[in-house]
Amino acid sequence: MEQDIKEILNLMVSHTASDIALIEKAYQFAKDAHIEHKRMSGEPYLVHLVGTAKNLAKMRADPQTIAAGLLHDTLEDTNTTTTLILKEFGPDILFLVEGVTKLGKIKYRGIERHAESLRKLFIATAKDIRVILIKLADRLHNISTLEYVRPEKRTRIALETIEIYAPVANRLGIGQMKGALEDAAFPWAMPKEYGEIIRIQNIKTKEAEKRLEDVQRILRKKIAKDGIAGFKSDFRVKHLYSLYRKLENHEMNIDKIYDIAALRIIVPTVEDCYKTLGIIHSTWTPLVGRLKDYIAIPKINGYQSIHTVVFTGDGGIVEIQIRTQKMHDEAEFGIASHLAYDELGKPTHGAIVGKKLRWLNQLIDWQKTVKGSKEFLENLQTDFFKDQIFVFTPKGDVIELPGDATPIDFAYAIHSDVGNHCAGSKVNGKFLALDSKLKNGDIVEIQTRETSRPSSKWLEFVKSSLARKNIKVSLAENEEIKKKINRN
Repeated sequence: MEQDIKEILNLMVSHTASDIALIEKAYQFAKDAHIEHKRMSGEPYLVHLVGTAKNLAKMRADPQTIAAGLLHDTLEDTNTTTTLILKEFGPDILFLVEGVTKLGKIKYRGIERHAESLRKLFIATAKDIRVILIKLADRLHNISTLEYVRPEKRTRIALETIEIYAPVANRLGIGQMKGALEDAAFPWAMPKEYGEIIRIQNIKTKEAEKRLEDVQRILRKKIAKDGIAGFKSDFRVKHLYSLYRKLENHEMNIDKIYDIAALRIIVPTVEDCYKTLGIIHSTWTPLVGRLKDYIAIPKINGYQSIHTVVFTGDGGIVEIQIRTQKMHDEAEFGIASHLAYDELGKPTHGAIVGKKLRWLNQLIDWQKTVKGSKEFLENLQTDFFKDQIFVFTPKGDVIELPGDATPIDFAYAIHSDVGNHCAGSKVNGKFLALDSKLKNGDIVEIQTRETSRPSSKWLEFVKSSLARKNIKVSLAENEEIKKKINRN
């Protein structure tokens, strides 16, 4: 067995003989397809594909997703056809590879105009969450080799990673991926700020870790004495970019940041979380106003934990986080944690936290009706943003429109003159009537004619307030022009 495959398998939660066979087959297929391709570093292109697969395995993705990660560039970069992938790997893996290929065509044109829309479109057009996991894993490996990219492209990719990819990971609750993406991009996106944060962290982290060691030693004895068995503890050093953003909010004063390093306590049950909190507060004095109960009230992305900040008695202040193992897995791996397999090779079906996320609630409800792993993986689809659609201009810019919007709505979203002189539309390369309903991911091209003017009929089918307003203004102006002509 190839060493690369062994490393991928070792990172997986579990795997069956059929899982191993699938990953071996995908590895060999990708190796043959990319045999002549090299990275900018001079390494074989296969290094990137294996890196992507390893990232997916760390995220607890299922074997099909890992296989698709190995194959994700075959359609775009080689002569491989969809027919061949379908024949060799089936419709599910073909769907994932095609989905990643489609996402790769989305253009990034700066945070000022399109970052939020692009983040939403990124998710909304993906249909299957596993497509997004592959894209995130792909980006994480790419961002780790930016030193080989020309400087101007390097900066663009780094900013895109921080502004688009990391927030998508955060939206899905994948804290581990969010932090890794931001920290890998930070030195290239903001080299000056990165250097300063490194300097600050080096000074403060050693001091914080020494204090946390003392607190951990005392707390472990007290928790064990209180009868809580099976608990774990470790340190968590704050991600660099996250520290930078927090310092920005505190006038770059490091003395106001209490969680540059935090002690994390993982206990078996929710009851144990609150019992541990009682032990902590009976041992050290809590800092007023710094207790955050994200178990009772989860963060919007589903994150659950108790955070408390205490005085250690030696002039120091430390943060302690308390959670269950399930909460920890969801904080680290988010939606990906629900693709994890148990010892029997079946996907784990836990309820996903985060009641404010409508799409996750829908997924929770749907999971309750799913019985087998095959159905779970075949139907793990999302339907985000039902009230909005996101479509492309021919250049790849993203336009956000109301649901059931038409080419007329799109034209006015581009510019009032484009709407006022709209004569026809092409959607995905085909001529369509101006009252046609657009769908997520459509590529829309508007044809204009100087003599064309809005029609009152347009008001019957446009959906955006912007289009409606401009149409009414134009109709009123045209009516005024007709009156003047008649008077003369």
